[in-house]
Amino acid sequence: MSETEKNRVVVRVPGTSANCGSGFDCIGLAATIYNDLDLTLLEDEKLIIESAGEGAELIPNDEKNIVWKSARLVLERAGFGEKFKGAIIRMENHIPISRGLGSSAAAIVAGLFAANEIINRPFSRNDILRFATEIEGHPDNVAPAIFGGFTVSVVDKGRVQTFSFLPKNKLKLVVAVPDFPLSTRTARQVLPKTVPMKDAIFNISRASMLIAALIKGKDNFLESAFDDALHQPYRKNLVPGMSEVFEAAKNAGALGVALSGAGPCLIAFSSEKKHIENEIATEMVQTFKKNDVQADALILNLDTRGAFVVNG
Repeated sequence: MSETEKNRVVVRVPGTSANCGSGFDCIGLAATIYNDLDLTLLEDEKLIIESAGEGAELIPNDEKNIVWKSARLVLERAGFGEKFKGAIIRMENHIPISRGLGSSAAAIVAGLFAANEIINRPFSRNDILRFATEIEGHPDNVAPAIFGGFTVSVVDKGRVQTFSFLPKNKLKLVVAVPDFPLSTRTARQVLPKTVPMKDAIFNISRASMLIAALIKGKDNFLESAFDDALHQPYRKNLVPGMSEVFEAAKNAGALGVALSGAGPCLIAFSSEKKHIENEIATEMVQTFKKNDVQADALILNLDTRGAFVVNG
């Protein structure tokens, strides 16, 4: 094996959906849509970045690239910053950019995970979580990208704790993807600085019910568990037809519907045994169209493993 091959790895990272309605900034899930990163670390100061797939034309190909920034953080924390000064980065992206499916989290986790792998894994997944949260600012997307499944995260005095689990429910994820981007910053700006006590209680009860229903596999308790009073009511004007799409998905048999992350994607949860995910997808897309929004639909499963090495 050549020196270059020794310093090369390919990793795959899932897309994610944060919040799940009631779990604002706390709950997330990983889905079976992936970005691949082929990373080779170089000892000379040469940086080659190639992107293909979703949003390739929007991805920086210089030192501003988030994959490279993330890889550099791992190298510097591990004492390899002087040894590896450059890289060859090749990305194959399937996660839509700025749609609420964790494209930035996937890029961050990919850079951290791949660099850590090449230098023989001095850091654990929990360390990677800490670094990723440091870069992203919050763990709700990066946690499921690292661990897979559903995740519940708490940040206490800068320390991140994540509980990841696989639900007993057999779920299909139906994602309606509108043809326009929505930045997280814009979606944050419409949120109030304070909320009424009744809205806080509303969300605590729903988020608690959501986790309990998933752990016990009780589909019938999911009907109201995805409902939210803290962020979705304020963001619905940013996504034309959002309320109507929610209603259409539920009428088609969805167990619940939520804004995926900051949007504009909307995610519906369906029971796998009912085999109605295609009908739900059709209703969501058609309802968006009635509101002058073109949208595609993705039918996904829950990713169960998080980031992993494809070769190496």
